[in-house]
Amino acid sequence: MNFDLGHQARRPPKSDYRIGAIGAGFIMRDVQLAAYKNAGYVVGAICGATVEAALAAAKERGVARVYRSYQELLADPSIEVADIAVPPHLQLAVVREAVAQRDHVKGILAQKPLAMNYAEARELVNLCAEAGVTLAVNQNMRYDQSIRALKTLLTRGDLGEPVLGTIEMRAIPHWQTWLRDYPGLTLHAMSIHHLDCFRFLFGDPECVYASVRTDPRTEFRHRDGICLYILEYASGLRASAWDDVWAGPAREGAASDLYIKWRVEGTDGVAQGTIGWPGYPNRQPSTIEFATRRSPGVWHRPEWRETWFPDAFEGTMGELLSALAENREPVISGRDNLNTMALVDACYRSLDQHRPVAIKEITG
Repeated sequence: MNFDLGHQARRPPKSDYRIGAIGAGFIMRDVQLAAYKNAGYVVGAICGATVEAALAAAKERGVARVYRSYQELLADPSIEVADIAVPPHLQLAVVREAVAQRDHVKGILAQKPLAMNYAEARELVNLCAEAGVTLAVNQNMRYDQSIRALKTLLTRGDLGEPVLGTIEMRAIPHWQTWLRDYPGLTLHAMSIHHLDCFRFLFGDPECVYASVRTDPRTEFRHRDGICLYILEYASGLRASAWDDVWAGPAREGAASDLYIKWRVEGTDGVAQGTIGWPGYPNRQPSTIEFATRRSPGVWHRPEWRETWFPDAFEGTMGELLSALAENREPVISGRDNLNTMALVDACYRSLDQHRPVAIKEITG
């Protein structure tokens, strides 16, 4: 067997583009900036919701310059890449300002979800295209090491034709306060990772059926707490996920059993693994094990030291930097991400109308 599974993204051929970090919350301060420092990427400036938050992040991560607003940061002619980590309802306004500085801002890494819905995401993508600014979306679960290793197995044909793919999540996310005012919760903020990974692994489905209930622990009003959904593919493949953000009374006194597991069965093999994210901040690598007809009777269990948080975030920014250096569209481009946004919207339409929804109903 060839055990070079490409679990890490390749290094960009040019990595000294000057990055402007817009946002100084947890995901930027503790994850993205930590990953960039490890990778040797150059973060030239930062701003945040407050100057105090930006100053604290800059001090902790060694960023030399702090701006009071994203407008001031984007006006800095030395900034070549805007790394945007703001809530999705604010992202369009920030992107508008970034493309207005297209003389020096050449690339944007936008946080997921890209926007509040498919229509708004399409507007954002078109803005960047018209301005000639390269847009990538931080769909970072694609760069989890076990997901990338699985993709290699599928691409090489070690598993044959995919028959069934599943993700089972029993984990308790931290819901950001701004989500309280959103029309959707789990599908928009958490399931989008899994929906995008299914697209990354298998391509675009024909339709999706979703079923949800509220989460007993989440006190603010919401409809999609615990989410179950099935993706149907023209080939006959079915992909399904259980996104259980309740996971039992683990915070209310019972023993906990938190995990994310995935499994893919093909005509020539089977692979399964775990995602290490629920163990954060402890460094818990994701895992993979696989069996294939090419190696009869044997389970293979390669290991690595890298983790999703923060190491996978080298990959999303690295892909944007590679695209800029090579004058091409990123594989995580805004244009590609429109189909992920369409899939999320299709899930919500499925809830509202209690039926399978074809993705073409959203994209037209």
